[in-house]
Amino acid sequence: MEKRVTFNERWLPYLLVAPQIVITVVFFFWPTGQAIFQSVITEDAFGGNTKFVWFENFAHLLNDSSYYDSVRITVVFSFLVATLGLAISLLLAVMADRIIRGASTYKSILVWPYAVAPAVAGVVFGFLFNPSVGTVSWMLKGIGIDFNYVTNGNQALILVVIVAIWNQVSYNFLFFLAGLQSIPKSLIEAAAIDGAGPGRRFWDIAFPLLSPTGFFLLVINVNYAFFGTFGVIASLTQGGPGQATNILVYKVYNDGFRGQDLGGSSAQSVILMAIVILLTFIQFRFIERRVHY
Repeated sequence: MEKRVTFNERWLPYLLVAPQIVITVVFFFWPTGQAIFQSVITEDAFGGNTKFVWFENFAHLLNDSSYYDSVRITVVFSFLVATLGLAISLLLAVMADRIIRGASTYKSILVWPYAVAPAVAGVVFGFLFNPSVGTVSWMLKGIGIDFNYVTNGNQALILVVIVAIWNQVSYNFLFFLAGLQSIPKSLIEAAAIDGAGPGRRFWDIAFPLLSPTGFFLLVINVNYAFFGTFGVIASLTQGGPGQATNILVYKVYNDGFRGQDLGGSSAQSVILMAIVILLTFIQFRFIERRVHY
Protein backbone atom coordinates (compact mmCIF):
# COMPACT_ATOMS: atom_id res chain seq x y z
CA MET A 1 0.00 0.00 0.00
CA GLU A 2 1.20 3.50 -0.84
CA LYS A 3 1.78 5.70 2.18
CA ARG A 4 0.77 9.33 1.95
CA VAL A 5 1.44 12.14 4.38
CA THR A 6 -1.64 14.08 5.41
CA PHE A 7 -1.84 17.42 7.20
CA ASN A 8 -4.64 18.45 9.50
CA GLU A 9 -4.24 22.09 8.49
CA ARG A 10 -4.36 22.99 4.78
CA TRP A 11 -1.98 25.91 5.24
CA LEU A 12 0.76 23.86 6.98
CA PRO A 13 2.43 22.47 3.80
CA TYR A 14 2.65 25.99 2.35
CA LEU A 15 4.12 27.26 5.61
CA LEU A 16 6.78 24.55 5.57
CA VAL A 17 7.98 25.34 2.04
CA ALA A 18 7.64 29.11 2.44
CA PRO A 19 11.24 29.69 3.68
CA GLN A 20 12.71 27.89 0.67
CA ILE A 21 10.42 29.78 -1.70
CA VAL A 22 11.41 33.12 -0.14
CA ILE A 23 15.13 32.27 -0.38
CA THR A 24 14.76 31.21 -4.03
CA VAL A 25 12.85 34.35 -4.97
CA VAL A 26 15.14 36.75 -3.09
CA PHE A 27 18.49 35.22 -4.02
CA PHE A 28 17.76 33.81 -7.50
CA PHE A 29 14.68 35.15 -9.29
CA TRP A 30 15.04 38.76 -8.14
CA PRO A 31 18.78 39.06 -9.03
CA THR A 32 18.08 37.28 -12.34
CA GLY A 33 15.35 39.76 -13.18
CA GLN A 34 17.63 42.66 -12.24
CA ALA A 35 20.43 41.32 -14.45
CA ILE A 36 18.09 40.90 -17.43
CA PHE A 37 16.73 44.43 -16.96
CA GLN A 38 20.17 46.01 -16.63
CA SER A 39 21.43 44.11 -19.69
CA VAL A 40 19.12 46.16 -21.96
CA ILE A 41 19.92 49.59 -20.48
CA THR A 42 22.91 51.85 -20.01
CA GLU A 43 23.48 53.97 -16.93
CA ASP A 44 26.32 55.68 -15.13
CA ALA A 45 28.07 54.34 -12.05
CA PHE A 46 25.59 56.08 -9.72
CA GLY A 47 22.48 54.67 -11.38
CA GLY A 48 21.57 57.86 -13.19
CA ASN A 49 21.12 58.79 -16.88
CA THR A 50 19.39 55.48 -17.58
CA LYS A 51 18.74 54.79 -21.25
CA PHE A 52 16.95 51.81 -22.79
CA VAL A 53 19.18 50.40 -25.57
CA TRP A 54 17.54 47.05 -26.34
CA PHE A 55 20.28 44.57 -27.37
CA GLU A 56 23.16 46.97 -27.96
CA ASN A 57 25.05 45.65 -24.92
CA PHE A 58 24.86 42.12 -26.31
CA ALA A 59 25.89 43.26 -29.80
CA HIS A 60 28.90 45.13 -28.42
CA LEU A 61 29.83 42.13 -26.31
CA LEU A 62 29.66 39.66 -29.20
CA ASN A 63 31.95 41.94 -31.25
CA ASP A 64 34.56 42.10 -28.49
CA SER A 65 37.53 39.79 -29.11
CA SER A 66 38.52 39.85 -25.43
CA TYR A 67 35.16 38.29 -24.56
CA TYR A 68 35.84 35.34 -26.85
CA ASP A 69 39.26 34.96 -25.26
CA SER A 70 37.54 34.75 -21.89
CA VAL A 71 35.11 32.14 -23.25
CA ARG A 72 38.00 30.03 -24.53
CA ILE A 73 39.82 30.23 -21.19
CA THR A 74 36.62 29.34 -19.33
CA VAL A 75 36.02 26.27 -21.49
CA VAL A 76 39.56 24.97 -20.93
CA PHE A 77 39.51 25.81 -17.23
CA SER A 78 36.07 24.27 -16.58
CA PHE A 79 36.91 21.09 -18.51
CA LEU A 80 40.13 20.55 -16.57
CA VAL A 81 38.58 21.31 -13.18
CA ALA A 82 35.54 19.07 -13.73
CA THR A 83 37.26 16.08 -15.35
CA LEU A 84 40.48 16.00 -13.33
CA GLY A 85 38.65 16.79 -10.11
CA LEU A 86 36.24 13.89 -10.56
CA ALA A 87 38.99 11.48 -11.66
CA ILE A 88 41.28 12.31 -8.72
CA SER A 89 38.40 12.17 -6.24
CA LEU A 90 37.27 8.77 -7.53
CA LEU A 91 40.82 7.42 -7.29
CA LEU A 92 41.15 8.65 -3.70
CA ALA A 93 37.75 7.19 -2.79
CA VAL A 94 38.67 3.79 -4.22
CA MET A 95 41.93 3.78 -2.30
CA ALA A 96 40.29 4.94 0.95
CA ASP A 97 37.56 2.31 0.64
CA ARG A 98 40.09 -0.49 1.04
CA ILE A 99 40.40 -2.14 4.42
CA ILE A 100 43.77 -0.86 5.61
CA ARG A 101 45.19 0.27 8.92
CA GLY A 102 44.47 3.94 9.63
CA ALA A 103 41.83 4.26 6.89
CA SER A 104 39.65 6.49 9.07
CA THR A 105 42.58 8.87 9.54
CA TYR A 106 43.17 9.08 5.80
CA LYS A 107 39.48 9.77 5.19
CA SER A 108 39.44 12.57 7.77
CA ILE A 109 42.52 14.22 6.26
CA LEU A 110 41.04 14.05 2.75
CA VAL A 111 37.88 15.82 3.97
CA TRP A 112 39.69 18.76 5.56
CA PRO A 113 40.29 20.85 2.39
CA TYR A 114 36.52 21.31 1.97
CA ALA A 115 36.51 23.46 5.12
CA VAL A 116 38.78 26.00 3.39
CA ALA A 117 37.01 28.79 1.52
CA PRO A 118 38.06 29.29 -2.13
CA ALA A 119 39.46 32.76 -1.40
CA VAL A 120 41.53 31.42 1.50
CA ALA A 121 42.78 28.55 -0.66
CA GLY A 122 43.89 31.07 -3.28
CA VAL A 123 45.82 33.09 -0.70
CA VAL A 124 47.51 29.99 0.77
CA PHE A 125 48.61 28.68 -2.62
CA GLY A 126 49.69 32.19 -3.58
CA PHE A 127 52.17 32.13 -0.70
CA LEU A 128 53.33 28.59 -1.48
CA PHE A 129 53.95 29.36 -5.16
CA ASN A 130 55.16 32.92 -4.70
CA PRO A 131 58.12 33.33 -7.11
CA SER A 132 60.18 35.19 -4.49
CA VAL A 133 59.47 33.55 -1.12
CA GLY A 134 57.25 30.55 -1.95
CA THR A 135 58.40 27.18 -0.61
CA VAL A 136 57.04 25.19 -3.54
CA SER A 137 58.53 27.61 -6.09
CA TRP A 138 61.89 27.30 -4.35
CA MET A 139 61.73 23.48 -4.53
CA LEU A 140 60.68 23.58 -8.19
CA LYS A 141 63.57 25.91 -8.96
CA GLY A 142 65.88 23.40 -7.29
CA ILE A 143 64.96 20.78 -9.93
CA GLY A 144 65.28 23.24 -12.80
CA ILE A 145 61.67 24.46 -13.13
CA ASP A 146 61.25 28.23 -13.05
CA PHE A 147 57.64 28.55 -11.88
CA ASN A 148 56.42 32.16 -11.91
CA TYR A 149 52.64 32.45 -12.15
CA VAL A 150 52.85 36.23 -11.80
CA THR A 151 54.33 36.68 -15.27
CA ASN A 152 53.63 33.37 -17.04
CA GLY A 153 50.02 33.02 -18.18
CA ASN A 154 50.12 29.27 -18.78
CA GLN A 155 51.60 28.62 -15.35
CA ALA A 156 48.98 30.89 -13.78
CA LEU A 157 46.20 28.88 -15.45
CA ILE A 158 47.75 25.62 -14.27
CA LEU A 159 47.97 26.97 -10.73
CA VAL A 160 44.33 28.11 -10.53
CA VAL A 161 43.24 24.72 -11.91
CA ILE A 162 45.26 22.98 -9.18
CA VAL A 163 43.80 25.19 -6.46
CA ALA A 164 40.23 24.78 -7.74
CA ILE A 165 40.59 20.99 -7.88
CA TRP A 166 42.19 20.84 -4.43
CA ASN A 167 39.37 22.90 -2.95
CA GLN A 168 36.62 20.71 -4.47
CA VAL A 169 38.20 17.27 -4.26
CA SER A 170 36.96 16.65 -0.70
CA TYR A 171 33.34 17.24 -1.67
CA ASN A 172 33.60 14.77 -4.55
CA PHE A 173 35.51 12.32 -2.39
CA LEU A 174 32.73 12.18 0.24
CA PHE A 175 30.06 11.32 -2.31
CA PHE A 176 32.19 8.79 -4.17
CA LEU A 177 33.18 7.09 -0.93
CA ALA A 178 29.55 6.93 0.22
CA GLY A 179 28.60 5.49 -3.18
CA LEU A 180 31.29 2.82 -2.99
CA GLN A 181 30.29 1.82 0.53
CA SER A 182 26.64 1.49 -0.52
CA ILE A 183 27.47 -1.16 -3.15
CA PRO A 184 26.51 -4.61 -1.80
CA LYS A 185 29.65 -6.51 -0.89
CA SER A 186 27.99 -9.71 -2.09
CA LEU A 187 28.25 -8.50 -5.70
CA ILE A 188 31.98 -7.85 -5.37
CA GLU A 189 32.54 -11.18 -3.62
CA ALA A 190 30.57 -13.08 -6.26
CA ALA A 191 32.67 -11.50 -9.02
CA ALA A 192 35.84 -12.39 -7.14
CA ILE A 193 34.70 -15.99 -6.83
CA ASP A 194 34.09 -16.04 -10.60
CA GLY A 195 37.72 -15.04 -11.11
CA ALA A 196 37.36 -11.33 -11.86
CA GLY A 197 40.38 -9.28 -10.86
CA PRO A 198 40.24 -5.96 -8.95
CA GLY A 199 40.21 -3.88 -12.13
CA ARG A 200 37.49 -5.97 -13.74
CA ARG A 201 35.38 -5.86 -10.58
CA PHE A 202 35.64 -2.08 -10.47
CA TRP A 203 34.82 -1.36 -14.13
CA ASP A 204 32.09 -3.99 -14.53
CA ILE A 205 30.36 -3.66 -11.14
CA ALA A 206 31.39 -0.69 -9.02
CA PHE A 207 31.72 1.92 -11.77
CA PRO A 208 28.25 1.37 -13.32
CA LEU A 209 26.65 1.40 -9.86
CA LEU A 210 28.43 4.70 -9.16
CA SER A 211 26.89 6.36 -12.24
CA PRO A 212 24.09 8.18 -10.32
CA THR A 213 26.68 9.64 -7.95
CA GLY A 214 29.01 10.48 -10.82
CA PHE A 215 26.25 12.19 -12.78
CA PHE A 216 25.25 14.29 -9.77
CA LEU A 217 28.86 15.31 -9.16
CA LEU A 218 29.36 16.12 -12.86
CA VAL A 219 26.52 18.65 -12.73
CA ILE A 220 27.78 20.10 -9.45
CA ASN A 221 31.39 20.36 -10.65
CA VAL A 222 30.48 22.07 -13.92
CA ASN A 223 28.53 24.69 -11.98
CA TYR A 224 31.39 24.97 -9.50
CA ALA A 225 33.92 25.53 -12.29
CA PHE A 226 31.79 28.29 -13.81
CA PHE A 227 30.76 30.07 -10.59
CA GLY A 228 32.38 28.68 -7.45
CA THR A 229 35.96 29.36 -8.54
CA PHE A 230 35.53 33.14 -8.45
CA GLY A 231 37.18 33.36 -5.04
CA VAL A 232 40.24 31.47 -6.26
CA ILE A 233 40.74 33.79 -9.25
CA ALA A 234 40.03 36.97 -7.27
CA SER A 235 42.48 36.18 -4.48
CA LEU A 236 45.25 34.57 -6.56
CA THR A 237 45.60 36.09 -10.03
CA GLN A 238 42.85 38.72 -10.49
CA GLY A 239 42.40 37.42 -14.02
CA GLY A 240 46.05 37.92 -14.97
CA PRO A 241 48.71 37.86 -16.09
CA GLY A 242 47.64 39.30 -19.43
CA GLN A 243 44.01 38.06 -18.95
CA ALA A 244 45.28 34.48 -18.98
CA THR A 245 42.95 33.48 -16.11
CA ASN A 246 40.13 35.93 -16.79
CA ILE A 247 37.27 33.40 -16.79
CA LEU A 248 33.72 34.57 -17.50
CA VAL A 249 32.52 34.89 -13.91
CA TYR A 250 35.52 37.07 -13.00
CA LYS A 251 35.12 39.14 -16.16
CA VAL A 252 31.53 39.91 -15.11
CA TYR A 253 32.82 41.27 -11.81
CA ASN A 254 35.82 43.04 -13.30
CA ASP A 255 33.87 44.86 -16.03
CA GLY A 256 30.94 45.70 -13.77
CA PHE A 257 32.55 46.76 -10.49
CA ARG A 258 35.95 47.92 -11.70
CA GLY A 259 35.19 49.09 -15.21
CA GLN A 260 31.74 50.42 -14.19
CA ASP A 261 30.22 48.97 -17.37
CA LEU A 262 27.03 47.87 -15.66
CA GLY A 263 25.08 47.19 -18.85
CA GLY A 264 27.84 45.15 -20.45
CA SER A 265 28.50 43.26 -17.22
CA SER A 266 24.81 42.40 -16.88
CA ALA A 267 24.73 41.17 -20.48
CA GLN A 268 27.70 38.93 -19.70
CA SER A 269 25.93 37.53 -16.64
CA VAL A 270 22.80 36.78 -18.67
CA ILE A 271 24.85 34.93 -21.31
CA LEU A 272 26.79 33.06 -18.62
CA MET A 273 23.55 32.01 -16.94
CA ALA A 274 22.16 30.84 -20.30
CA ILE A 275 25.34 28.81 -20.97
CA VAL A 276 25.18 27.05 -17.61
CA ILE A 277 21.45 26.33 -18.00
CA LEU A 278 22.11 24.90 -21.47
CA LEU A 279 24.97 22.71 -20.21
CA THR A 280 22.83 21.43 -17.35
CA PHE A 281 19.99 20.65 -19.77
CA ILE A 282 22.36 18.76 -22.08
CA GLN A 283 23.70 16.74 -19.16
CA PHE A 284 20.20 15.76 -18.00
CA ARG A 285 18.94 15.19 -21.54
CA PHE A 286 21.76 13.04 -22.93
CA ILE A 287 24.22 11.96 -20.23
CA GLU A 288 21.56 10.84 -17.76
CA ARG A 289 20.46 8.18 -20.23
CA ARG A 290 23.64 6.25 -19.45
CA VAL A 291 23.02 6.39 -15.69
CA HIS A 292 22.01 3.09 -14.06
CA TYR A 293 19.66 3.73 -11.16
